Amino acid sequence: MIRRMSAPSFSCSVSTQFLPEQTDPVQGLYAFAYTIVISNTGSVPGQLIGRHWIITDAAGHTEEVRGLGVVGHQPMLKPGEQFEYTSWTRLATPHGRMRGTFFCMTEDAHSFEAPIPVFELAQARALH
Repeated sequence: MIRRMSAPSFSCSVSTQFLPEQTDPVQGLYAFAYTIVISNTGSVPGQLIGRHWIITDAAGHTEEVRGLGVVGHQPMLKPGEQFEYTSWTRLATPHGRMRGTFFCMTEDAHSFEAPIPVFELAQARALH
C-alpha cells in the first residue's frame, strides 16, 4: 500500500514600519519593525521550529541571524490557521532589505521550509 503524504505549506506576508524613536542617525542606527503573518495554506498541521534571516543594509553589509522559533514561540498551525508577530532590527543605513526562511516540521516529523520573500526596510521620504 502506497501512502500519499499531504503537502505541508506555509505562506508569509510582511509589513514594515520605520521606528524614529529607536533611531539615532548620528550613531548610524536606523530601526525598523516588521510584522509577519504566517499562514498554513497546506492540508496538514505544521510547526514553525526555527528561522534564518539575511539582513542587508544599503552599503551592502549583510548579517545572518539564525535561531529557534520566533519571539519566543514555536507555533503549531492547523490548516487555515495563522500566527502573527512583530519584531525589529537595526541597520547602519536609512534603508535596506531582509529575506529569510522558516524551518518547519509536520506532526509526523517531515521537515519543510517556508520562504519569506525579500522585503524593503526604508525610512519614509519627506513630503515636499
